[in-house]
Amino acid sequence: MAQPAGKQSSDKELTTVEVRAKTEDVLGIATAGSEGVVAKERVEALPLLRPAEVLELVPGMIATQHSGDGKANQYFLRGFNLDHGTDFRTTVAGVPVNMPTHAHGQGYTDLNFLIPELVDRVRYRKGPYYADEGDFSSAGAAHIDYARKLDSTLASLTYGTGQYGRALLAGAPAVASGNLLYALEWSHNDGPWQVPEHFKKLNGVLRYSQGSRNDGWSITGMAYQSDWTATDQVPKRAIDSGQIKRFGSLDPSSGGETHRYSLSADWARRGQASQSRANVWALDYALDLYSNFTYCAADFAASGNCNNGDQFKQKDRRRAGGFDASHTVFDRWAGFDVENTFGTDARIDRIRPVGLYSTTARQVTAITREDKVDQRLFALYAQNQTHWLPWLRTQAGLRADSYHFDVDSNVPQNSGKTSDQMLSPKFTAIFGPWRQTEVYANWGKGFHSNDARGSSLTVDPVTRLNVDADGNPIRRVDPLVRSTGYELGLRSKPAEGWQTTISLWRLELDSELLFVGDAGITEASRPSRRQGVEWNNLWSVNAWLSFDADLSWSHARFQGSDPAGDHIPGAVATTANLGMTVDALGPWFGALRLRYFGPRPLIEDNSIRSDSSAITNLRLGYRIDRKTTLALDVFNLFDRKISDIDYWYESQLRNEAAPVNDIHTHPAEPRTFRLSLTHRF
Repeated sequence: MAQPAGKQSSDKELTTVEVRAKTEDVLGIATAGSEGVVAKERVEALPLLRPAEVLELVPGMIATQHSGDGKANQYFLRGFNLDHGTDFRTTVAGVPVNMPTHAHGQGYTDLNFLIPELVDRVRYRKGPYYADEGDFSSAGAAHIDYARKLDSTLASLTYGTGQYGRALLAGAPAVASGNLLYALEWSHNDGPWQVPEHFKKLNGVLRYSQGSRNDGWSITGMAYQSDWTATDQVPKRAIDSGQIKRFGSLDPSSGGETHRYSLSADWARRGQASQSRANVWALDYALDLYSNFTYCAADFAASGNCNNGDQFKQKDRRRAGGFDASHTVFDRWAGFDVENTFGTDARIDRIRPVGLYSTTARQVTAITREDKVDQRLFALYAQNQTHWLPWLRTQAGLRADSYHFDVDSNVPQNSGKTSDQMLSPKFTAIFGPWRQTEVYANWGKGFHSNDARGSSLTVDPVTRLNVDADGNPIRRVDPLVRSTGYELGLRSKPAEGWQTTISLWRLELDSELLFVGDAGITEASRPSRRQGVEWNNLWSVNAWLSFDADLSWSHARFQGSDPAGDHIPGAVATTANLGMTVDALGPWFGALRLRYFGPRPLIEDNSIRSDSSAITNLRLGYRIDRKTTLALDVFNLFDRKISDIDYWYESQLRNEAAPVNDIHTHPAEPRTFRLSLTHRF
């Protein structure tokens, strides 16, 4: 039964689904079968090899790696190889993580600055059905909120395989009428690689807050910097021939260094029949990334030998800022309960420069391209939710986005200004609940932006010709690319302690963004269609035992005929994430998780496919006393020799007369142990 408007505004937060270690009643709150909130209890139980694996609590999401630990992870969801974040929007403490017009890939999402112990919740959504979600959110979005206060001050020390070390100090003492959250993290890792990674990270968070996220304010500063040596993906033929070992490298000078500094402030005010929110942020970011995916192919082609190799540097220096604000009014129209939301958001990126350079052992030998880019967006949106009947409510929204690109290139022909606008309507109908079951029907238009440099491109930056290496004309890309999503979902509590959701979905893109292995970039491609089904389950057996199972299947194809084929490289069809969590079984606690990552096409005609992979991680913990715990994490418990990721492209080794097409693989880390001692005071 619909509640009076004033009671709604004080009793619940809009479109929030809380998923904890114990089952809660979430019916009547969600607007899709594929949205939800993962609470901190589940994050705390997760054994994490890398910070970005927090996103694997988003059902169907896979986070892996094809390079060093300082580089953004590789993400997979709903038949997408999301590369490093394209088509999946992520924020942390209100600050966007995706980087448009990035040196390495559009939407680059580096979550290595994330401190899992500070995560209060992860709000996730899938599909373009929400008016307040803009660029990069066609496949989904995750908003990671940091806590405003902690139960106690904590100090943690971790040591593990591969010279892994980590120290964390965090607390949130009361100051004046609020809380001062602080955290300082240091870590180091060499990993299993023959060329030690020497990954070093220094990370800090400082937040002062008063009130709650719905009625209060906070100011948050975050600072992160790291540097590392990377073992990128390598050709299988080099491993099979014995030229290098499985964890060997073909270029020991690859790697990078990065920093990310941000300052943000958020404010929320809850009225008797309204909810207002505002957020403003500023960011300083830098990345120098050195990669070598083709080894000697370009050097042989240019000089007939391999004196310099094919290493290249991608450089990104930017300052960015933005804001978002919304106001929701709870009212009654013609006897119906309604919720009307009006909002806006904006962002400016000033990139000085975004560049690509030829390098040898990290020394620049030539400038391939170097651009200065100004990129601006402004958006307005409105959304209405109406409770028509006790068993029927609808949500309709409209979003308007305007983008402006200004590119100043070292190749004058590639300089220019472009702009684009897009209207994105959304509609949802929610039926129920009946017998602890609710049904959802979703439809929406969305978009992703393309790299600004592609919108003004007229000549190849190397040859200065208006055709590419295959003789095809150079074509500018559309600044904004339309997506259309459809979904039918069901959420139910079929038994005490068991929550289950099923989603049938389809997503169409007017232009696909694909990863290009030999250049380390993304490029626009053909239209595509993906469809699939997801089945997600959480079963809390009792106070100390719970199980979860997230299963997904998808079918991804290019649209239109092309002799190359219609399969989308890297589009995974089947994923599974299965877990068991034990808490408060006397002094013992722990978790066991199995992640399955199905085979996928590596080339459009599906003639080359990757193998599947399944990896099991274990956490076993013991509470020494009320304040002290000891936990052992074991990653790749059964020491399976599998790949984190595979690509198919052309490369040339020093002893080869011509380039060779091959699978290039990045092996998953072998069985790895990490022991953590945590004390709270």
